[in-house]
Amino acid sequence: MSNDPRAALQALVSAFEEHLVAASNRRSDDDPAVDGAYIAIADAFDAYEEALYDAYDEVTPLTVFAEDDSDDEDDSDDEDDSDDDSDEDEELLEDNEMLDEDLVDEEDYEDLDDTDGARSAR
Repeated sequence: MSNDPRAALQALVSAFEEHLVAASNRRSDDDPAVDGAYIAIADAFDAYEEALYDAYDEVTPLTVFAEDDSDDEDDSDDEDDSDDDSDEDEELLEDNEMLDEDLVDEEDYEDLDDTDGARSAR
């Protein structure tokens, strides 16, 4: 495998083009040609990212995500996991960030409603 970023970029573009062809000719939801093209994009991207870093100490703002194999697992404990997900989300926030639900205080709106009512009565 070449460590030339330009060659790796061309291979990535070709992988995208092959994926487009496979997707447009899809024969079923589980078409192996589409699955193979999907994997080829991920592999070509990894090769491009590595070549780019090796040559220029640079990376792209993109990330390849692995497929979630949780579909094969038992879904009976999904309700238990929902509470854990919100806790994990809060842990990922920076110290000065807040969740959207923290941005709205309903009591503030009650005060505004009282003030608006007094103005309209005048």
